[in-house]
Amino acid sequence: MLSFNHLVFIEVAKHLSFTKASEILFISQPAISKHIRNLEEHYKTPLFERKKGAVLLTEAGIVLQQHLLTASALSKQIEFEIGSIHNKQLLNGELKLGASTTIALYVIPAVLSAFRKQNTAVKISLVNRNSENVMEALVHHEIDLAIIEGKEKMANVNSQYFLTEKVVPVCAPKSYLAAKNKYTIAELKEIPISLRERGSGTLVAIGQALSSHDIKIADLNVCMRLGGTEALKNFILADDSLGFLPLKAVAKELERGDLVQLEIEDLNIDRHFYFIQRIGEENSGINKAFIKFAKNHYNLLL
Repeated sequence: MLSFNHLVFIEVAKHLSFTKASEILFISQPAISKHIRNLEEHYKTPLFERKKGAVLLTEAGIVLQQHLLTASALSKQIEFEIGSIHNKQLLNGELKLGASTTIALYVIPAVLSAFRKQNTAVKISLVNRNSENVMEALVHHEIDLAIIEGKEKMANVNSQYFLTEKVVPVCAPKSYLAAKNKYTIAELKEIPISLRERGSGTLVAIGQALSSHDIKIADLNVCMRLGGTEALKNFILADDSLGFLPLKAVAKELERGDLVQLEIEDLNIDRHFYFIQRIGEENSGINKAFIKFAKNHYNLLL
């Protein structure tokens, strides 16, 4: 197990902020400073330096951070394996997930609920951000397992397929667009369209589907960009524009008639979701168990 001094160092190094570490660990800033001083006295070298008000890691601090992140992952694995020996039917440990918006809102909650009921000793946390920010959280060790759209090509992570989801064009029933159910690719360029923000996996999937027709996002008549699936959906409900939204996100609205699904000729938008882990941590017991559980859960629904 890591000492509390080391846990304090990990948080300060992660956020490069004594204030942020104080808020996360629920201890005072003077206490944070004391724990860092204890480590600096132990290692007989400064671990942080301040430059123009910013907190930076020293060379020794960078080395310590790298080793502590490895030690932290090992500590979690030990806790999981020892817990499994004690009770082979009950998992023990911490599941720190990060998921892109669609997954976090419409896919993973039911899986997490079922998983928690079977594994009551597991501490679960979920970060909900767009795909780009989820990957940033994984790289910075804020989470241990990411679920995002697209197979990540970064050199220091491993991707594993989870499921495929459709993105569909929709509009409000009151929109003039609803009078005509089917549009051509050429007509799409003239239609007012509302999209997700840059960094969104949905936006990437739309761009890839359009590229097969030699069309770029920049060629579209984009009238609005919104951050988040719910924000975009609520805007489309009140507006005349067309929006591309995950089918799971609008299933209830389509069933009730609050939204109308349109058809763009020869345009199919599929998003492929993947589990992403840092290289070297693919055999983490708790992550491995959850991935297997999530895949089985969705296979049963198909």
